[in-house]
Amino acid sequence: MIKIGITGSLASGKTTASRILSYRRGPLFSADKVVKEFYLNKRFRFLIAKQFKIKNKNQIKKSLKKLILENKKNINKLEKIIHPLVRKKMKSFTSNNKSKRLLFYEIPLLIESKLMNYFDVIIFIKARKKFRLKRFFSKTGDKKLFNILNNKQIVDVKKIKFCHHVVVNEKNLSILKKNLFAIISKYE
Repeated sequence: MIKIGITGSLASGKTTASRILSYRRGPLFSADKVVKEFYLNKRFRFLIAKQFKIKNKNQIKKSLKKLILENKKNINKLEKIIHPLVRKKMKSFTSNNKSKRLLFYEIPLLIESKLMNYFDVIIFIKARKKFRLKRFFSKTGDKKLFNILNNKQIVDVKKIKFCHHVVVNEKNLSILKKNLFAIISKYE
């Protein structure tokens, strides 16, 4: 089994790259997808509401966003709850798929969480800030939130030192695919 970690800075195109890489090659674990599933769970929403003193449990994400914008230390408090739960799901995913040749993991904070030793191969998806901000803004429309989240991450130059491959994602989808296929062909 080869465990391939896909990471990169905020809005660099990790999800797209992960889907391209894993398609018909092996199962994909997406930390972001797991977190989205947590927010659908009533017990999780209750826990978050209690920890952050949020009254409306149906508006958890909106309330958290507001709290983070008011005080960026709230993101650390949130991560202390979410990260151990994501790691538990990740270990379960690995255990359930140990017979597969290739396993793919899309982990936005792979380097920041010091998970490098967990993977056999780490692919870094890179894009300049102006491209990432444009992508993020088209999804959420919030530049302040982008800056808070972006500043939580280690700068690309330092992260790249821990990666086996770097793919620049600033052109079009066909160029991204070509670059990703050149890398994954080494492991198939």
